[in-house]
Amino acid sequence: MTIKLHNTKTRKKQDFVPIDPDNVRMYVCGPTVYDRAHLGNARPVVVFDVLFRLLRHVYGDDHVTYVRNFTDVDDKINARAAQSGRSIGEITAETTQWFLDDMGALGALEPTHMPRATQYIPQMVAMIEDLIAKGHAYAAEGHVLFAVDSWREHYGELSGRSVDDMIAGARVEVAPYKKNPMDFVLWKPSTDDLPGWDSPWGRGRPGWHIECSAMAQELLGESFDIHGGGNDLMFPHHENEIAQSCCAHGNDTFARYWMHNEMLQVEGKKMSKSLGNFFTVRDLLEQGVPGEVIRFVFLSTHYRKPMDWTEKKAEQARRVLRKWYWEIGIAESNAPVDVEIVAALSNDLNTAEAIARLHVLSSQGDWAGLAASLRFLGLMEIGMPDWARESPVDANITHLIESLLAERSEARRNKDFLRADQLRDGFAEAGVVVMDTSGESTWDLAPNFDPAKLEALK
Repeated sequence: MTIKLHNTKTRKKQDFVPIDPDNVRMYVCGPTVYDRAHLGNARPVVVFDVLFRLLRHVYGDDHVTYVRNFTDVDDKINARAAQSGRSIGEITAETTQWFLDDMGALGALEPTHMPRATQYIPQMVAMIEDLIAKGHAYAAEGHVLFAVDSWREHYGELSGRSVDDMIAGARVEVAPYKKNPMDFVLWKPSTDDLPGWDSPWGRGRPGWHIECSAMAQELLGESFDIHGGGNDLMFPHHENEIAQSCCAHGNDTFARYWMHNEMLQVEGKKMSKSLGNFFTVRDLLEQGVPGEVIRFVFLSTHYRKPMDWTEKKAEQARRVLRKWYWEIGIAESNAPVDVEIVAALSNDLNTAEAIARLHVLSSQGDWAGLAASLRFLGLMEIGMPDWARESPVDANITHLIESLLAERSEARRNKDFLRADQLRDGFAEAGVVVMDTSGESTWDLAPNFDPAKLEALK
């Protein structure tokens, strides 16, 4: 099966053709570990976890290498250490484990490699030295900066901006040692109270962008298949990664396919502490929202569309998943993944279409296919949890749906097409998915099920 992915760099959907089918390679930018991961941080984790699962399904578990880094040297970490009086190492160790625990609760597999930036300082220094030797970087006042003019012809291709437009429209750090306002830091000096490493330019620490280039080269090679992250990283982080990596390697290919997920909102607004709608993943888990409910809500929206987290969506997801837990309780454990689920994901990770297909499998009574497909998507990978043990569908709701279906059948027999069509449209409006096959009707509740609209059909 051919996988199609939307490539940010080419701005079109393309057939995915790996460099080496025996070693498909993907790099995704990970967190800066100084605090709990908020809900927006979790979206790329879930998005690229689904892609990781799809690649393993198509190419084999042992033929996919997935790297997601931890940035454990950063000014935010330094500030948190100074504020709390705790050591930087203690903070990063704790918050790294927090991240792994919280993402694990969302059903995310651990990547093949999870490098920490501080483990790759020598590789960063070597890459910076190489860039200086090739005329793409320069040292100034204890700093080393990438010279954007040395890559001016290509700089901005990912984000679709010209250097002149970026200078005119961006807020860039103006410093006397910069040759061009867009030049960015590869290395900067450290005072005695900050983390630092010896280098040819004095004691210091790396800039943010060089970290990912060095770790990707070390673990995946000079060129690899897929680079992913949130679209807030497209510029400047990913743009700068491309520039320094291509200049260091002497080629014009760093990652062949670039993928970016859209941002997350909460109840229709940008997540913000000032608005009181800022949530960490741990906040929701401790409020009793199951991790797979969070994952289901994420998967219900295509990754390239903005995602709106709402309490209503979470409650709908909980209801649907509870119903499916009850349905798959007797399912076979070794059934194949539904081919239409794989096809949906192979079409640029269309998780929304995959979720719609799950509803069809439920309506058709294909419990084995439903179970296998849910697990493939990272859902229901364990036995029934306590929150799902409550009966999934109220008996009164079941009775009402069955009676309305019987009334629709009677209306059809009596050629009362007005009433039959009214019930058909009403079911759809209320979020009741009706499947008519072989002279009988089965039904399922969609995520938008509204009992009030169902009651109005009586």
